[in-house]
Amino acid sequence: MPDQLTRLPPAASGTGGPRHRAAALFTAAAPALAAYAAVRALGLLVLQLSASAAGKDALHLLGGRWDSVWYQRIAENGYGYTVTLPDGGTHPDLAFFPLLPALERGLATVTPFGVQGAGIAVAWLAGLLAAWGIFAVGARLHGPRTGIVLAALWGAYPTAFVQSMAYTETLFTALAAWSLYAVLRDRWIVAGALCVLAGLTRPSAAALVAALAVTAAAALVREWRAGGRRGLLRRNARMLLGVCLAPLGWLAYVVFVAVRQGGPFAYFDVQAQWGNSIDGGRALAAFIAGLPLPAALGLCAALGLLGWLVFLCVRQRQPLPVLVHGIAIVVVSLIGSGYFGSRPRLMMPAFPLLLPPAVALARLRTTVRTGAVVWALALGSAAYGAWTLLGPGPP
Repeated sequence: MPDQLTRLPPAASGTGGPRHRAAALFTAAAPALAAYAAVRALGLLVLQLSASAAGKDALHLLGGRWDSVWYQRIAENGYGYTVTLPDGGTHPDLAFFPLLPALERGLATVTPFGVQGAGIAVAWLAGLLAAWGIFAVGARLHGPRTGIVLAALWGAYPTAFVQSMAYTETLFTALAAWSLYAVLRDRWIVAGALCVLAGLTRPSAAALVAALAVTAAAALVREWRAGGRRGLLRRNARMLLGVCLAPLGWLAYVVFVAVRQGGPFAYFDVQAQWGNSIDGGRALAAFIAGLPLPAALGLCAALGLLGWLVFLCVRQRQPLPVLVHGIAIVVVSLIGSGYFGSRPRLMMPAFPLLLPPAVALARLRTTVRTGAVVWALALGSAAYGAWTLLGPGPP
């Protein structure tokens, strides 16, 4: 399929140099970035109005609670803080990966922002980069119109309010989207390098690593079966190097925790102290079983919708790296034993799930109809975000 993003003006396509090409790529993405920014601005406006009515500080809601505080403490003081719970359990800060606090500290050092403001600024900037990468993937696969709708839908995700918080969701999604785009462009070393950074951001980078590894393995098998056995590894050296690079960020942090704690499995012990482990979905099943019947049926319906989206992605024949990433993020989010309320936001980087509805909306006869649907979803997302952030529990 031709690359929609390479349809550039002559000055940007060859002789114009990297700056001209980058400018042309940004120009192509500008409508998607504007749509995403408008959707998120609506969310922030609804939050500001709701917070003012409740006598609360909207910026504090975005950057001064829950995981944001842990990241900021690491940015200010490094690792080493542990909370002792009333039942004697502990929550060490080593459960949080280092890239976001490192960026917070760096930005706070060179700007007037404090660490909290730097965390919000990083999240908002990363959100724009994520929307750009999501547009790039959608435009390459189904054209620029779909790419714009896809970026807007991601901004209107039910828990998209987290995209405006000092959390890692936007940073990780930006790295994942651009890594997948690099794979689609056969830029394997770039993809692997971005995956390294993703592995320093969230443990769910395992899904992105899997996407690269499965794609590479499938390519090697196809070439082997086609009779290209001689020189197979040499021809695919860049691809293999990218795949080897991909897990190094996550592995580096696991080794760091092991050395710091003095045990080879210390990272997994730290996650277990937070109640995070892989249980194959037993905790999810137990959670559903413990709900009142109407709530249980509603949650089962939501999971059914999620399964239907996965089916549509498969039927859409998404490219293997995109498909594997989306499905793997969903699986990783559902088979853990951690706090259930966070699972919808943990699935936010699975933006390929939004490709089928984005394609359908992009095919509507008029832009007005497409915009009406997107804005209705954005308003619902904004209202839900304000309600959640004004509540007592973490997202």
